[in-house]
Amino acid sequence: MNNCTKITIRRPVTEVFEAFVDPLKIGNFWFSSSSERWEQGKAITLTYDEYDAQVDIQVLGIKANQEICFQWGTAGEGHVVTISLKDLDGSSTLVEVNEEGFHEDDENLIVNLVDNKEGWVYMLTCLKAYVEFGVNQLRAGLVKG
Repeated sequence: MNNCTKITIRRPVTEVFEAFVDPLKIGNFWFSSSSERWEQGKAITLTYDEYDAQVDIQVLGIKANQEICFQWGTAGEGHVVTISLKDLDGSSTLVEVNEEGFHEDDENLIVNLVDNKEGWVYMLTCLKAYVEFGVNQLRAGLVKG
């Protein structure tokens, strides 16, 4: 079972792609920091200062300006996330996030799906604000207790 979220960003696909993979840009809309540039096969450490937390991901695949695929956790235990980028007209990009690995027999399935959907919608909203308008102060605005 997967969870899909989409948004259109009025910026070229190259700018949107770089916002994800460049460790100097990702902190403007998603995680506080990324240990290095995202490239296929790399294990990346992502930091959330607001939660005093870190998460490791394994980059499974990268197609420049088209797709980023990673797995939460470097030991293969987490969900697989695919971020697809589609150039709409040279000046706009459709961003689609699919997260796979939810189990139908999980007693908290609905809560987990809604929680994840909320997170992806928020991240994509922050991405849009950052890439389209240069707003980089939204990322830390939603801190769950």
